[in-house]
Amino acid sequence: MRKVAIVFILTVLIPSLGLAWLAIRSLRDQQYSLERQEFLLYQSAVDKLAQEAEGYLDQQQQQFATQVEVMLQESRPEILALSFDETIRKAWPMAEIGFAVSLKGKVINPLLTGRPEARQFRLENDRFLCNAESVEVYWNTGRGSVNLSALDQKNSLGGQNSPQFFQAQSQTIVPIVQSGGQSQSQGGQGGYYGTDQVQSGKIPTAKRVVIPQSQTDPSQQAIPMPPLPTDNTYSRVQASEAEFHQLIGEASEGMMARFLQNRLNVMTWYRSPRNSNLVYGAKLDLSKLTDGLKSVVHTLNPELGGNVCVALLDDSARPVSRSHPDFTASWKRPFVAAEIGEALPHWEIAFYQLNPGKLNSAAVTLKFTLALLVSLLLMAIIIGGWLIGRDLHRELRLARQKTDFVSNVSHELKTPLTSIRMFAELLADGRVTDPDKQRGYLHIITAESARLTRLINNVLDFARLERGEKKYQMHQLDVATVTRDSAEALRAHLESHGFKLELSLPETPVYVIGDADALAQIVVNLLSNAEKYSGESHDIRLHLFVAAYPFPHAELQVLDRGRGVPKGCEEKIFEQFYRAHDSLSSGIQGSGLGLTLARQIARAHGGELKYIAREGGGSCFTLHLPLATPSSYQT
Repeated sequence: MRKVAIVFILTVLIPSLGLAWLAIRSLRDQQYSLERQEFLLYQSAVDKLAQEAEGYLDQQQQQFATQVEVMLQESRPEILALSFDETIRKAWPMAEIGFAVSLKGKVINPLLTGRPEARQFRLENDRFLCNAESVEVYWNTGRGSVNLSALDQKNSLGGQNSPQFFQAQSQTIVPIVQSGGQSQSQGGQGGYYGTDQVQSGKIPTAKRVVIPQSQTDPSQQAIPMPPLPTDNTYSRVQASEAEFHQLIGEASEGMMARFLQNRLNVMTWYRSPRNSNLVYGAKLDLSKLTDGLKSVVHTLNPELGGNVCVALLDDSARPVSRSHPDFTASWKRPFVAAEIGEALPHWEIAFYQLNPGKLNSAAVTLKFTLALLVSLLLMAIIIGGWLIGRDLHRELRLARQKTDFVSNVSHELKTPLTSIRMFAELLADGRVTDPDKQRGYLHIITAESARLTRLINNVLDFARLERGEKKYQMHQLDVATVTRDSAEALRAHLESHGFKLELSLPETPVYVIGDADALAQIVVNLLSNAEKYSGESHDIRLHLFVAAYPFPHAELQVLDRGRGVPKGCEEKIFEQFYRAHDSLSSGIQGSGLGLTLARQIARAHGGELKYIAREGGGSCFTLHLPLATPSSYQT
């Protein structure tokens, strides 16, 4: 048993405790894991919205280019350039001011004598558009191609005027900024670094206006946020100083932005293959552009929108539009954010948590749930191990008892058979001529045969009970008569061994419903048990009486003054193969089945067999049998 316990502890209990310790330790990282998952989920969503916003700007750029081509179908390029401001504003509501510029550095339209807005535009942008001044701008080119299929194909152009000429070369590019502030260009588009090079610190960078909470210093967080693929603290759009002709280079279309008096000006331009020396452009109406971008804010998945407020932030981190109008927050500290791009520099799509404590509550709930689950599983393993160990101990004890049973039965069978054989051989050989001795030997043979019969009957009856094959012939009988007959059959044997048997039976019949042979077997087994464990005292008393509490029943007591039952074994003595004083060397005969069979027979008759210690020493076995009622009589 000790070896089995050691194996169980080493193979089951210790590994289970180790796994439980690791599981409980991992609970500390649950909040980190939840924050990481939520951050990745919302960062992906905000990036998608930023791409949709960029797509909207690309769409406006394409609409402008297409609109210019439509107008060129009706007018020559030189004629259109003279009135382009008025014409584009009527044809395309997104345009606030239209302009036409030649690559030689002449602004053809709008005129300085025109409306005040146009005159102000000329004063602010003339030197830049005429290639006389380098200004700080954010710009990109090649964001798509003009779809000429919608135009009148009878006037379509050949050669380099084919649609392939307008195909996009989509890429995010940043001009090289030299220490003197001038950009280095080659053929208009010069050498450029990608965004990854800007983030790596190889060229000057600018801080973002907003600082997402995911960028907070990990040392200030109870649980550090997951590391980002790149450092998003820095803006991915960079300003550079360039002249207009350097900016457009050989590109056919693009969009640029610059700040004037701290106001953002967004301009789109297009160069038609019909006259590549003319560049048509438009300053976009920022309010109308913002109205168009507002629809992007409301395209968030409803499942995510219920947890965050989506805001469109301008370059000063002020909300231009938000999904929850009444929501307020520290706008420079969103949960996650993504820049829209060069066309709207430092404008961002940002997510703000509606309930910042919800994540922490979810993490606490998850930790508690997992801790409870781990505890329950660990408890189940411990309880299961204890049950397995207890069952194993019982099986080992039962196996040991069966082994002892085989040894005891072998000894019990051998002893009477030896006596029967020895005395039978003496009588058969004629060695004993004294009649008294002959009668004595025959009496011994008879007694040992009866003993052998009882032993074999016990074993057979036990086997039948275990298989459920034991059948009883139930009928009304006088239990006093059955008790008297069974006791008198054993009296000669008991008295020959020095026992005094005292009977106390009622003179009137005591009727019960039962099997006479089975009840007689109970009496015989109890008297045999009293004989084996009588010790030095050879007094056995058998007392039968009728009791009324708690219900009318017959009560048969078998009392002795023997060694009794050890404390704690009062119920174990009724278990199969169990012997309170079990040892072949003790000289106590028995198989360990007598009391087991007696209790099973008693319960089969609706009664019970119990043991109590007798006052003054010894044992008292009490058999309870319900009295027969008129409704239970059998004819």
